Amino acid sequence: MLKIGYIGLGLMGKSMARNILKAGFPLVVHNRSRAAVDELVAEGAIAASSPAVVAAQVDIIFTNLPDSPDVEKVVLGERGIIEAAHDGLIVIDNSTIKPASARMIAVELAKKGIYSLDAPVSGGDIGAKNGTLTIMVGGDASALERAMPVLQAMGKTITHVGDAGAGQVAKAANQIMVAAQMVAMGELLVFAKKAGVDPRKVVDAIKAGAAQCWALDIKTPRLFDGNREPGFKSYMQLKDMNIVLETAKEYGVPISATEENTKLYQQMIDMGMGELDNSAVVGVIEKLAGVEII
Repeated sequence: MLKIGYIGLGLMGKSMARNILKAGFPLVVHNRSRAAVDELVAEGAIAASSPAVVAAQVDIIFTNLPDSPDVEKVVLGERGIIEAAHDGLIVIDNSTIKPASARMIAVELAKKGIYSLDAPVSGGDIGAKNGTLTIMVGGDASALERAMPVLQAMGKTITHVGDAGAGQVAKAANQIMVAAQMVAMGELLVFAKKAGVDPRKVVDAIKAGAAQCWALDIKTPRLFDGNREPGFKSYMQLKDMNIVLETAKEYGVPISATEENTKLYQQMIDMGMGELDNSAVVGVIEKLAGVEII
């Protein structure tokens, strides 16, 4: 059986690693903070002291880290994965990073005979816990085929988008739509409330029609319960939007609506709400309108 490594046991990564363990794969884990490591060790995982120590022991190694520099350091830096290179090792990055970084990492790993897949995910903490994530993959098709049983322990929809970096392009596109949904949802809820109409009834009236979307189905019940705790933190949404803007500039793509949505997320962080869920962008719109939805 394939032996698996997982580095980065945050809100998403810990649940994803746990699902690999539940599927029966031997699992080696590493994380900067120890609590998540200890939790998974208690469930049968093996702890490792560095990314290189993980890589030396496994056939496939996953990373799930905050941003491009973090992934580059863990994969290519001192005591990084590349130091324990062995032929046939597959490195799969579940982080959301710049497509250019994913391509650079793939080139560097290929020099050592290591396969690289960029495989960012969508579905939030619920999808991570339930193993129902959408996974967008860029990289070598044969490496993906070998890793598929492990990915299937974490996700329900796994799509090979193209060569190295293509998974990250798909994730950036995903985040354009996610931000648009969250902002539009916030605007319509505040719009209804300010106009003197119950936002709950408005959602009930529109969610089965042309306005139906994941945000209305999943996020509005939580907002109406007063729950703005993170499934996906807003400061990470802003980080992803900046990746989108940088990549769009690189390719000369006009994305004016996305630029405006990014400004709202920046306002949210400036207002001290960065640890809240990305749907809590409604809070910025509430303050601008002078009304609260509940």
